[in-house]
Amino acid sequence: MTPSSTRGTASAKATPAVLVLEDGRTFRGRAYGAVGETFGEAVFSTGMSGYQETLTDPSYHRQVVVMTAPHVGNTGVNDEDRESRRIWVSGYVVRDPARLPSNWRSRRTLDDELVEQGVVGISGVDTRALTRHLRERGAMRVGIFSGDALAPDETLLERVRQAPEMTGADLSAEVTTEEAYVVPAIGEKKFTVAAIDLGIKGMTPQRMAERGIEVHVLPATASVEEVYAVEPDGVFLANGPGDPATADLTVVRGVLERGTPLFGICFGNQLIGRALGFGTYKLKYGHRGINQPVQDRTTGKVEVTAHNHGFAVDAPLDGTSETPYGPAEVTHVCLNDDVVEGLRLVDRPVFSVQYHPEAAAGPHDAAYLFDRFTQLMEDQRA
Repeated sequence: MTPSSTRGTASAKATPAVLVLEDGRTFRGRAYGAVGETFGEAVFSTGMSGYQETLTDPSYHRQVVVMTAPHVGNTGVNDEDRESRRIWVSGYVVRDPARLPSNWRSRRTLDDELVEQGVVGISGVDTRALTRHLRERGAMRVGIFSGDALAPDETLLERVRQAPEMTGADLSAEVTTEEAYVVPAIGEKKFTVAAIDLGIKGMTPQRMAERGIEVHVLPATASVEEVYAVEPDGVFLANGPGDPATADLTVVRGVLERGTPLFGICFGNQLIGRALGFGTYKLKYGHRGINQPVQDRTTGKVEVTAHNHGFAVDAPLDGTSETPYGPAEVTHVCLNDDVVEGLRLVDRPVFSVQYHPEAAAGPHDAAYLFDRFTQLMEDQRA
């Protein structure tokens, strides 16, 4: 079931709207963005800034994002900070939208951008109560309705319960690039990387380009032969939406078997975990935001990191585990709930993390991971 909307008007801010959760809880407010209806998985993001990067992150495809920060839209929308070609969230929930954005780079209001891209939202909602509800009950299906889409609550609830769930959803093909493209190295070219676009964010190849890497971004449907046709020094598995249990692991296993340096983030981390023989599972309400504490066990350092994931790898936190590709160990762990946040193979140049080291909106504690990837390729060449 896909979102539908009508273009917002000047009176949209006064248009009544209602948010209906699949367990029957409802929240009433005002239309924000486009007027109409939308469905998705209700999740919350704890970031206090970087909303433009959140909205354009393909990993949020088919999710309705609740912002825990009360004031949203303060800096408007610019043409530089988007992470992909469009807004991907299915719906947007805020408490107090900015009445007047103020930033020297602002080109338009967030409200106008949501209207332009047909994103149905709701404002005036007690997002603190909604977030507490999702923490207690878990992420669940939700619908936002305004304008002509309004109907009796029981009718709207039935429509929400007919929407597809995130478990079992195969979504990478819906967000990936249709054609391969190249992001050239900045300065001297040192390495070539094949990046599998499972929902990649624009800043990711940029971070690699800054390190002298020419990045060939390939569709999620790329074969092993197409990956190696670019003669890569390393392979990168990007972030993306959906259930990792639905993904085809042929390319991941092909790279593992050849011993090419491999780096995965987020969805890519989950695919590497599954290729190694570990399971994945759905978190109760996931990790989303730019303030998640993670410990790098290889150094003991604690990083503040940017997250957006609803699934995690099920691997033993301590010791090593035997896999078809040699011993593996957990390298990073979330300090909030002990969720696995990173893996590596002991005897092969393979590692991954469950968060965003590119973090365009910050924090930048994890940027060193691109240097670690570069070092693996240098070692392999040597």
